[in-house]
Amino acid sequence: MSEAWLADKVNTHNSTDTIQTDVLIIGAGLAGLTTALALPKSLNITVLSKAALDVCSSHYAQGGIAASLDKNDRVADHIADTLIAGAGLCEADNTSSILSAGQQAVQWLCEQGVPFTMIPQQERHQHDNTNSIATLQTSNLHLTKEGGHGCRRVAHADDATGRHIMEALIVKAQAASNITILPYHEALSLLKNSANPNNQCQGALVFDHIHQRKLTFYSRAVVLASGGLGQLFKRASAPNVCVGDGVMMAWQAGCRLANLEFIQFHPTGLAFGDSSFLISEALRGEGGRLYCPQTGKRFMLDIDARAELAPRDIVARSIAEQINDNGLGYVNLDVSHLPAEFLREHFPQIYKTLFELGIDITKHTIPVAPTAHYSCGGVVTDANGVTDVVGLYAAGEVAYTGLHGANRLASNSLLECVVVGRNIAADLPRNLAAIGTLETTLPDSDLNESIYDTWTAPTLKNSQRITLPSSVEYESNCNKNDNHNIHVNINADITGITAGLKALMTSHMGITRDAKQLEQALLQIQQWQQQLNGYDSNQLDIDNKDNPTILNELPYFQLARQLQLATLVIESAYQRLESRGGHYRKDYLNLTSTPRTSVIEPLSKLKEGGIDWLVQPIIDDTEAESVYTVANA
Repeated sequence: MSEAWLADKVNTHNSTDTIQTDVLIIGAGLAGLTTALALPKSLNITVLSKAALDVCSSHYAQGGIAASLDKNDRVADHIADTLIAGAGLCEADNTSSILSAGQQAVQWLCEQGVPFTMIPQQERHQHDNTNSIATLQTSNLHLTKEGGHGCRRVAHADDATGRHIMEALIVKAQAASNITILPYHEALSLLKNSANPNNQCQGALVFDHIHQRKLTFYSRAVVLASGGLGQLFKRASAPNVCVGDGVMMAWQAGCRLANLEFIQFHPTGLAFGDSSFLISEALRGEGGRLYCPQTGKRFMLDIDARAELAPRDIVARSIAEQINDNGLGYVNLDVSHLPAEFLREHFPQIYKTLFELGIDITKHTIPVAPTAHYSCGGVVTDANGVTDVVGLYAAGEVAYTGLHGANRLASNSLLECVVVGRNIAADLPRNLAAIGTLETTLPDSDLNESIYDTWTAPTLKNSQRITLPSSVEYESNCNKNDNHNIHVNINADITGITAGLKALMTSHMGITRDAKQLEQALLQIQQWQQQLNGYDSNQLDIDNKDNPTILNELPYFQLARQLQLATLVIESAYQRLESRGGHYRKDYLNLTSTPRTSVIEPLSKLKEGGIDWLVQPIIDDTEAESVYTVANA
């Protein structure tokens, strides 16, 4: 189903086109499509994609999906490796629950037609089997090893696992009569029912980039699967749509956020021009080695007993230190000692991509450098994707289940998407029964109060609250004489500020950070916020039907939200006075005695406490203002 369905469903209501659907899924990556395909076929499901369907982090995932599939592996071992990588911050119950479902999750992907790479004898046997991919079993799959794993545990489809998975699921979803996928539809804000103190989420405001119009989707439940925030950084593996807007929509709607300071940097992004191409960790899993370009020394041997297969935070930080010393902007990854035929067969995408750039990995070293890759924190959920807001689920990189802790174990992310997506699909029908019929989402309806009896908000253990002080405190703590690397252009346009924000986050909120850098970054962001606040309007007049007006206001709204998010990320880092996992403070090198999850309270609670210095772009849903308000109003 596609645009034709939308044309039939659109109803003109005052200044806004409205659509009704049972379940609205914001994001068409692995978490979103898994949820859609696993939900009962009796439900009408709408999936929004901000851009084309292949523009998502899931599509670009190379290495694979981690699960205990080998007969000599145990789920307990996978859990233990994950807890070690998470450096004391994994939520143990959720971690155990998600990883215990690994085998079933991979088997489900097999049944969807994902062409996983098989072990050789099974591949020959499968060639003669008329049922082909449909009969794949997890025991047939070839497994590779990545950093932090104690054994071979990563199922893969060549070296383009994400692309193969997404292609298979997109085919399934497009063929499903109850699923409608809408590319180029960007969610702007979540709708809540303000007449009820529990603030049930019942849809979203959406901008249709194809027809340049605003749409209001009313739904019985919303699943947020919008991805991470990698594009806050200059070098990032994530596509350009990953700006953390889902995190902000949930926060503004009433959700807590957790561990935003833990941004995982992939150790081996291709350091070639402006490329964002990743060199899969599986290359190091098969024996790839890291060398200093100047001395030719294999430096990881002196840093960690696991050498190149240490957890990602250790390898990325070590590479960054080498780059800082050599001044070249890269180190060398060498796999040329491995058999050439093996490299071409097992890493066809990497081989082809680099060969076209003049790098033959069977003969040449690969220049690599760390790149922003994955958000370990996000919207607080349980293992079923349940958030603090009734009717709102979250899954994938936007969510914080506690699986990743302070540092993500390689290839656990795809597994989390599938497991939590399927968990949502199992949990959601029970809550829909309590919510009632689709008509209960309309502005003039009476709400079924039973949903508030069945919805249980997630709990966190050993947490610490992040406070958001006023701008005056930053200026008093930050010596402006030291801010020689911060420049304010009063006439800078939105494009310039966006580029400046990426550069600032990379230099001041990167692999290593300290109080002085973070204070400088906070001051700079506040100056940008003040600059934006000086525009002719400090509201996003999205209700205006004049398309040029809407298009002119959207970039302001998007940038203002990115600046808000960057502030929350930096504040979380500023107030974690230790070095743990992916968070490394040069001024606080040691671990604290008790690991604590950092938590940011929902925006509504912060406003009650007097926090008013964040720029707050507002969307007014005037058509139903007697009952509905947009979450960030």
